[in-house]
Amino acid sequence: MNKPVIIIGAGVSGLRAASLLTSQGIKCRVLEARDRSGGRILSISDKSRPELGKFDLGPTWFWPQYERTITNLVKELNLATFSQYTRGAMLLERFPNEKAERYVLPENAEERSVRFIGGVQTLIDAIADTIPSGVVELETRVTAIRLDEDGAITVEADIANGKAEKISAGAVILALPPRLVARDIEFSPSLPPDIMTNLLSKPTWMAGQAKAVAIYERPFWRESGLSGFVRSGVGPLQEIHDASPSPETESGALFGFFGMPANMRQELGEDKVLNLVIDQLVRLFGPSAQNVKAILYKDWSTDAETAVEEDWDPLRDFPRYGQPQIAGIWEKKIIFAGTESNSQYGGHLEGALLAADKAVSKILAD
Repeated sequence: MNKPVIIIGAGVSGLRAASLLTSQGIKCRVLEARDRSGGRILSISDKSRPELGKFDLGPTWFWPQYERTITNLVKELNLATFSQYTRGAMLLERFPNEKAERYVLPENAEERSVRFIGGVQTLIDAIADTIPSGVVELETRVTAIRLDEDGAITVEADIANGKAEKISAGAVILALPPRLVARDIEFSPSLPPDIMTNLLSKPTWMAGQAKAVAIYERPFWRESGLSGFVRSGVGPLQEIHDASPSPETESGALFGFFGMPANMRQELGEDKVLNLVIDQLVRLFGPSAQNVKAILYKDWSTDAETAVEEDWDPLRDFPRYGQPQIAGIWEKKIIFAGTESNSQYGGHLEGALLAADKAVSKILAD
């Protein structure tokens, strides 16, 4: 292939595809609209207290007993991991104005999940290190993909300096959420209506969610025999977990997923939402939860590189993910990656990696 493969999106799927392609001697360029790599993977520390550790505001876990691709890659890249802390009792908060019930779960009731020391960003950084310098181009927004009568592909993009660029491509890997493909990229000729319907029907995983992380000097809840795991029908957090950065650090953290819908979070604003979070943590874990050293928050529904307005509706069921069936003139010209392109592990890091593997296999086969 004389022309490069253009990969749109520098999340874990796009970066993995670039790593696999370049290892086979195939030229590629990764075009990313954000000013950073990682996509929905976001591991940050509090700027005023970086010594407290890094915390995931996007994906957090993988499950090595089921997910072989990421497990093998983690070993290959020699990344440090640790098991999610689950020792102790969980809390169940059923109703307002009633004390949370305490339960000790049977041993092995929860599937063992694994986290990265330093956050999932360490996976992104390690994959990026396998890609030659200059392949990943940040602040480069793809606006159109055009196919001429001879089957030649041209990708149009706006770049950081305000200029536009036209790039000849051998093939295009779309490693970004399907709804963003449908909303943000013009195809000429147009994609068939059934493909557009397929793309628009796939909710972007995590796009309607938000995560909050409350950071403490120590994981004080463990001293009371609590695991940090909570299920709540009261909210605003519907599920809470211990988010302490690693077994070696003294600092502790609790993170939670919201039951509060995206439009309500946006109406209240970040300050009021986080005040409600602290009130809930104090209600559940006692006065020590008031002594927050830092609080981190990411509302993915307000991230234009992740969510469209349709993603604000809470998911009622697990979405039906998988590859769109491309036929006709666009066949072998565009290939979908990203976690929503995998039917078995869609929504997981495993799904994103498997989608990258499949996309690269198609390129090599062609």
